[in-house]
Amino acid sequence: MENKRGQWGSNLGFLMAAIGSAVGLGNLWGFPYKMGANGGFAFLLIYLMLVAFCGIIIMSIEMSLGRKTGKSPVLAFAQIGKQYKFIGWMGVLSAFVILSFYSTIGGYVIKYMVDFILNIFGNNSFKGVGGAEYFASVFSNPVTSITYHILFMVITIGIVMGGVNKGIENFNKIAMPSLLVMLLVVIVRSVTLPGSVDGIKFMFSFSGAEFNFFKAVRAAGGQMLFSLSLGMGCLITYGSYLSKKENIVKNAFIIPIADTVFALMAGFAILPAVFAKGLDPASGPSLLFQTLHEVFNSMGYIGLILGFIFYMLALFAALTSSVSLLEVACAHFIDTRLEMGKSGNRRMVTAIVGTAVIIFGIPVALDALGSSGMYQPLGLCWLDFYDFLSEGIMMPLAAVFMSLLMGWKIGLGYMENEITLEGNKFIGKSFFAICIKYITPLLMSFVLISLALSFFNR
Repeated sequence: MENKRGQWGSNLGFLMAAIGSAVGLGNLWGFPYKMGANGGFAFLLIYLMLVAFCGIIIMSIEMSLGRKTGKSPVLAFAQIGKQYKFIGWMGVLSAFVILSFYSTIGGYVIKYMVDFILNIFGNNSFKGVGGAEYFASVFSNPVTSITYHILFMVITIGIVMGGVNKGIENFNKIAMPSLLVMLLVVIVRSVTLPGSVDGIKFMFSFSGAEFNFFKAVRAAGGQMLFSLSLGMGCLITYGSYLSKKENIVKNAFIIPIADTVFALMAGFAILPAVFAKGLDPASGPSLLFQTLHEVFNSMGYIGLILGFIFYMLALFAALTSSVSLLEVACAHFIDTRLEMGKSGNRRMVTAIVGTAVIIFGIPVALDALGSSGMYQPLGLCWLDFYDFLSEGIMMPLAAVFMSLLMGWKIGLGYMENEITLEGNKFIGKSFFAICIKYITPLLMSFVLISLALSFFNR
């Protein structure tokens, strides 16, 4: 039954939203590059092991906690004990901070999509301009950066204002299949370019001489937390809208599998084309803008069309993640209002929280990815600083506390009671018990320490 908070219309709707939260801009550049730079297939195996021993476990904890309490992260942990509210706050703050820099990158995606449309119709602004030079003209222009940052947030706010079912669920039901189709279109062209096989080798070679196990674990751990939306409250929030009849453990397997498939497809779409054109795959986030701009611009008119399709794909990927991030913060204030006996007033709450994100994102938009010379906290550019607070500290720390709380304080029975509702079976219960108590907190502690240290060593 629909409640005042909202509820998914179907399990498919929940899965599309949860997978959409996982599949974002990080999948399009981060996963394939990190895979190639950290041992290729060896990195993939480490990533899958971390997903099995940590990702599925934490995801199941978050979904069961959200559904059992029917609350957003802070209030969900408060229901266990007020002293645990800080774990929920780390999730809410992580989502807010991530969206504050994610929206700037999302704004660049819109800018590029618009520019490719204009060039298709004869604007010629790309002619004779290299990818690095063009990107610099975009991110170094404060008016452009702020304008598109705001535009991206306005779109995100509009979707979240529509509510759980009519807004978030319906958008993801359209966006995720569209993402799949557009990825396939770009893949077909990418892998048929002369020299594209080198990009596939880059992803899947073992690179034994350059392989560093601890570095690969750190990279895979950070990618897993960010990509699967763990420790940021998304799955607690989305789980709180989930029907009691749905199988939590089954969903916790489906989501990371689908996310990994999308990430590998992104690798096939991007890296073969990058290598075919003799460009550098190590350019990180700018791979989306500098390197791929060069790739599409070198293909003539068909490249402009493919570029438009790709950046529309990137926009859909960005929005499916941004709506989940905004929903985490909005759900907290909606739930708080409901607890006080007031109306949730989703539209007002979303407008206020979305405006706050816009304000906190302005330093990122002005900082020109660390090249503007503005004040940089801890010696990091604003994007790196926000990333350090969220991915480097709060997300892995929340994951450690959740597993310790469930394994040593509350007990597995808390999860089991929720997972086994409606006759569903707790598949792999013994495996979960060992992971929650020992393996997951140890691995997440290692990821936490190594991620935090890596940010200071940049």
